[in-house]
Amino acid sequence: MKHYIYKTFSFFFGLALFMSGQAQSIGGSDVTVTGAASLNTITTAVPFLMISPDTRASAMGDAGVATSPDANSIHWNNAKTAFASEDFELSLSYTPWLRKLVSDISLSYLSFYKKIDKRSAVSGSLRYFTLGDIQFTNSFGQNTIQFRPNEFSIDAGYSMQLSERFAFGTAIRFVNSNLTGGINVQGTTTKPGRAIGVDLSGYYVNDDVEFSGKDAELALGFAITNIGNKMSYSETAKRDFIPINLRLGPRYTVNFDEFNQLSLTLDINKLLVPTPPVYAVDSNGVTLFDDDGSPVILTGTDPNKPVVSGMFGSFSDAPGIVLRNEDGDILYNDDGSVRIDKGSRFSEELREFTLGFGAEYWYNQQFAVRGGYFWEHRLKGNRKYFTLGAGVRYNVFSLDFSYLIPAYFGGNVQRSPLENTIRFTLGFNFGKLGKNTKSTPAVDGTSN
Repeated sequence: MKHYIYKTFSFFFGLALFMSGQAQSIGGSDVTVTGAASLNTITTAVPFLMISPDTRASAMGDAGVATSPDANSIHWNNAKTAFASEDFELSLSYTPWLRKLVSDISLSYLSFYKKIDKRSAVSGSLRYFTLGDIQFTNSFGQNTIQFRPNEFSIDAGYSMQLSERFAFGTAIRFVNSNLTGGINVQGTTTKPGRAIGVDLSGYYVNDDVEFSGKDAELALGFAITNIGNKMSYSETAKRDFIPINLRLGPRYTVNFDEFNQLSLTLDINKLLVPTPPVYAVDSNGVTLFDDDGSPVILTGTDPNKPVVSGMFGSFSDAPGIVLRNEDGDILYNDDGSVRIDKGSRFSEELREFTLGFGAEYWYNQQFAVRGGYFWEHRLKGNRKYFTLGAGVRYNVFSLDFSYLIPAYFGGNVQRSPLENTIRFTLGFNFGKLGKNTKSTPAVDGTSN
């Protein structure tokens, strides 16, 4: 069993290190490349769905796919709630967002789970994101209306143990995004964007393991979230993907004694939406269009595709690096296609993964200290930050907070708008009402 644990973590952490350290090989002996890989971020509608809504996971580098079950599991991996040891938990979270830019943007989150029986549970959540007050103007700069753009989602989920060690979960999500208040833009009436999304998740847990003679637990989780229709804010505008996301990773927990417990976890994420292609431009940098009015794609694939095609194609649609000669002219193959640097597409696909590392220490299941690190490639968004947090449990109540510290590596001194982000979560464990409230350690990170 120890050998199995070692191989499991060696695989996941080795994969993480390989993706974060992947180098770019450019050109060949007969080619001089005038440019290298460039910024090519993936954008979607309603990105607020990807913001870590709760304090516990956000304190551990936004890692939560394999952590022990809690009231916020529906966001990370709803299958976990089937293994919850308590009958009913509820959580309220609040996050002031982008306070370095605007003072009135925030995310509020209410979530819960309720055990149906020993092997299954239902869950739900409500997420509300406000962008603060915005003064709209017309094309002449004259004030029109003042509006507070907002977005929300409502979730309902179900999970069930299929065996003693594996559970499957699903959730359905309604998303409403009202960013314009119905104003008229260039003769077109805008409307709220709406979508229906579905989550599919799995959770494996094995508590029959040891670490140096100590009781331990190994868990593995995966979740594909926000599988849903594309969204538009008017009848004429193109429809955008919502953030369909793949998340997977392990957790390893060790109980050193009846008071001290340590968990290590890792999340690997990838957006399952099309990567923007490289479009052809003229000498002035203006995008070229074909006879049908569509932009000419130099390399990559057309991002305007069905949802399922976009999901599966997201693993092989990176455009890579266009090869040019020493004069800057594009090089072509014999069949007329653009020459792409060998291996650059695969390297770009790897750059689209993000990593979240986290650690959580509990003393007597009453006081917790957490830390973590989140990594995103510099050409795919460049979010890199450390996270810290703490939590305390008393009777049926719990209080947690987390703090985000941007990481500045490689001489990057640009200040991050996420700097000093702090989150708060208030939890209620209704399963303890009427019971002996004294906590005892449990391998899964909850109280028995």
